[in-house]
Amino acid sequence: MAKTETYYADIKLLLRIPGIGLITGMAFLTQIETISRFPSTDSLACYLGLVPNCYSSGDKENAGEMTSRTNKWLLTLLVEAAWKTAAHDPALHQTYLQLCKRMKPNNAIIRIARKLLNRIYYVLKYRREYETGTV
Repeated sequence: MAKTETYYADIKLLLRIPGIGLITGMAFLTQIETISRFPSTDSLACYLGLVPNCYSSGDKENAGEMTSRTNKWLLTLLVEAAWKTAAHDPALHQTYLQLCKRMKPNNAIIRIARKLLNRIYYVLKYRREYETGTV
């Protein structure tokens, strides 16, 4: 499938991102169908469940854990890719270390997964190659 006309250009871009392999890249592309379906990174993050639940009543607003409405399979692959990306990309590794100073490593990697998702969106939307180490 990766060699077909539909996926070849996109998978070639995704494979340049550290932590994204053939299986993760193809899973991502087949699940989201086309990146133009999502008008922003926030809508893509919402699709994957990387947004907090919001509870509000009157004057009180409370942001909770990640939403349960998600593509759990794809979210799992993204979090696993985030671990690898954080180890190989200097900018994300530095961010991960800073986040670990104020939260647990498992919570920090969720933030890195969101940053990775933003970078995946940018690469696919604008057809630009990933640059390691850019903030």
